[in-house]
Formats: sequence, C-alpha cells, structure tokens
Amino acid sequence: MTDANTSQSSRAPNKSLILVVDDSPAGRETLQALLFSDAYELHFATDGLQALAMAAQLRPDLILLDVMMPGIDGFEVCRRLRADPELKDIPVIMVTALDDRASRLQGIESGADDFVSKPFDSGELRARVRTVTRLNRYRRLMEERERFEWMIEHADEGYLILDGDVIRYANPRAQTLLNLDEETLATQPSFLALVDKRFNREPQELWRRWPNLWEETQAGTAQSDVNLFLIAPETSTSPVNWLEVTVFGQFHVQESGRLVRVRDVTALKTGLRDMWSFHTMVMHKLNTPMHMMLGSMELLTMNANANISSGEILDLVEMAANGAQRLAAAVNDVIQYATALSTPASIGERFSLGDLPAMAREVAEHLELEQVTVQIEAPQDVSLVLDPREMESILFELLENAKKFHPQHRPTVTLSAALRNERVDLKVQDDGIHLSPDQLNRVWLPYYQGERYFTGEVQGIGLGLPLVASILWEHGGECRISNREDAPGVVIRLAIPIMRNE
Repeated sequence: MTDANTSQSSRAPNKSLILVVDDSPAGRETLQALLFSDAYELHFATDGLQALAMAAQLRPDLILLDVMMPGIDGFEVCRRLRADPELKDIPVIMVTALDDRASRLQGIESGADDFVSKPFDSGELRARVRTVTRLNRYRRLMEERERFEWMIEHADEGYLILDGDVIRYANPRAQTLLNLDEETLATQPSFLALVDKRFNREPQELWRRWPNLWEETQAGTAQSDVNLFLIAPETSTSPVNWLEVTVFGQFHVQESGRLVRVRDVTALKTGLRDMWSFHTMVMHKLNTPMHMMLGSMELLTMNANANISSGEILDLVEMAANGAQRLAAAVNDVIQYATALSTPASIGERFSLGDLPAMAREVAEHLELEQVTVQIEAPQDVSLVLDPREMESILFELLENAKKFHPQHRPTVTLSAALRNERVDLKVQDDGIHLSPDQLNRVWLPYYQGERYFTGEVQGIGLGLPLVASILWEHGGECRISNREDAPGVVIRLAIPIMRNE
C-alpha cells in the first residue's frame, strides 16, 4: 500500500493513479488484489478527511470511494471534491453495499460518476476502472494540449511543427517573422522553400545537414553548441534582420513532427557586433599614442637625477606632448565612432576599394606586422557595401589572427582583391599553421576559440572571426577558410557585395 507521503511529481510514468478510500482493511486489501496491475498505481486512504488531503496532493486519475465510513461519509467527500475548483474533475466511482434507488440518486446528486456494488464482480470492476481511467487520461491530454496551444498562440517567439521539411503548424509570431499568411500555411509549404525567398541561411555548412542536425546532435555525431540563423541582408531601404532557429526534435501532442523555434535576435547580434567593433577601434586608436606618451614620461622619470642635457629633456617632453595630442585626437575619434554606431550603415559612408592599401598599412603598423602586401585587380573606385569602420574591424581581426597563429608571431600576409560577379573577392593568405578539420568547421561559430589548441591558452572572448562572418552575412556576403596547399598557413576568402547603381 502507498500512503499520503507520495507526491504527485513522483507518480510512475504511463500508469493511472487510483486513490482507494475505505475504512475497512479487508475492503482495501480486496481492491488491491483485484486491481493489481502494471497499469495502475494504487494509493489508500482510511477516512474521508484523509481522502480529501490525498486527492489534493496526488490529483489521481480515479477515486474509488466507499460510501459507509465514520466521520464524513462518501457522499459528503464527493460533494466537497466537486466544490473544489482544483479537484472537481477527478472521476469518482462509489463503492457501496447499498443497492437501493434512493442511495444511488443521492450518489448522483453528490457528483459520483459511477457505482460498483459489494460484493464485487471482478470483471465488472476492472472494466469500469479501465474505462474511466482511460477517459480521464485522454481528458488530461486534451487539457494539456489546450494549455500548450494557448501558450504557443500567445508566445513572443515563433514556433513551428515540421513534418520533414513541410510546415504543419505555425503560431502567429512565426507567421509574422517568416511573412507567412494563413492561405499559404494551408498549402503546407516547404520550410526551406519559404525562407529562401527572403533569407540567407548561415552557417551554410550546418544548414546543409538540415533537417537531421538535431538527430546528429543527440547521437553525438555533431557538436551540441550550434546556432542556425536566417538573415535578411541589409538593403538601401531596410535594415538587416536576424532570426535564430532552434530544433527541439520529435514532438508529440497530437501531431507528430519536429518542433522548431524561431527568435528575432537582430538587436542582440547587431549590438554584439557593434560592441566588438568598438572594442577593436579603441584598441587600434588609443594604444599607440598612449605608449608614446607613457614611454616618454618613463624615460624622463628614470633620468630625473641623471646628467642629461636640456635638449634631451626637451626632446622627451615634446615626444610626450605629441603623444598627448595624438591621444586627445584618438579620444575624439572614439567619441565620433561611438556616435556613428547609432547611424545605419545604409545611409552612411561606403568603403572604396582604392582605400584598402592605406587602411591595411595602418592596421599592420598598429599590430607591428612588417610583411603585409596588398594586391588589387579591380577598379579603384569600386565601392563595397561595407562602411569604413566595418572594413577596418575586419582587417584588424584577420591580421591579428594571422599574427596570433604564426609560431613566431611574424607572419607574411598577402591581401588580394579581385572583382567577380558583382562582388569583390578578398583573399587573405598567411604562412602560419594549418588548422584541424574541426577548427576549420567551427571557426565562424560564436564562442569558439581555435587558439587554445595551439597555445594552450584561452585569450580574449572568441568573438572575432564569428563577428567578421556576421558583418558579411548582414550584407549578403560569404566567408570561407581553408588550409594552404603549397605551404603552412591558411587562406581566408571573403565575398563582399559591391554597391549597385540604383
């Protein structure tokens, strides 16, 4: 026997929970023997008050309630159950030795669903219990479905149920995010065909395994920390739109299929990109003048008591003053840059390909890289969809990565740009090390740090290359990485759309 200490949360799965209420030990033992089955979990109460307490705690699928009990009888217990909003729907079968019409009418008036008489007909008892518990479990499933549907219908995130690649259901938020109307939904459209009309799917290497990525993750054949994105690139009339897609696997309420969540993460992605871009810019602008000024002041301090000439002192002071002036100018640039972050790139300045050599040279000097060459095989006046701050951040990250992964941190880097099919193909080649297949596959994914496998240390926050990819994806560009075939090192290829004359 099981008493009232068993909570609802501990009920056995796939079993109907039955509460037997009888003050007689013989009656309880008889019902336990008749109903012993893998299909039922039996709990027992010995009086009416205990029955009410256990019903509130266990929320059983059925109560077998003896009528004749001391204290409050079965009729009163049933009336109190029906008066409780939380317990009113629990099925009650009254167990009685009374077979007269008046007693049954009183039972019906108190809210009983059915009756069985003592002595029991074992076949009749099992049949009645089986029927009632099945109906109640179905009722519970329907209530859970209704609650689920209400939550999904009013959710701030989009939810879809896919059968393979066919959309069987989309809540209102998903319809808004995917520009899907009820008429189109009724045709049970293909998910990929629908999103490809408006979005680019990134990272492409993960989307190629759609829709089996969830199963691969569960089986351990794919990394678990994956993110799928749908990106509507920025245009001259609309900003970029990022949707994150998460697959939850098999879903069973009534339909069978795969539950997919779609979230608008535009603010998160653009905010993270701007934060990283701002951090890169601050490092770039402030480090050099700061070091110049601090170095001069340190030399003055070290030689304060030394016999140095007034001319040498003047030189050091002028150097410090020059560093301070450059620092002030850099701080002003940072302030202007921070202000510019709030300005949509689509109405701002665009980067001209002819400015690439000077920008690459400036970034290389900041990173103390001596062997960086630029080759341009395209008209100098070609304008990219990127603005200068985005291009500078990309160059800074690519060249810093080349330095980080070179054994002596002195790479030879070649940047070459060519015009192909309304895009500039920018190739960045270094002579560092080869990356493993896993590193190559994951280098564009957020929060992945390839350098920990090379140096044994985890530096930075692992956002650089993924955010390079984010910038390009937002403008409809592409990025690839591969090991060099002719020597150590890697080749990064960026396909950057150019501005069209509209």
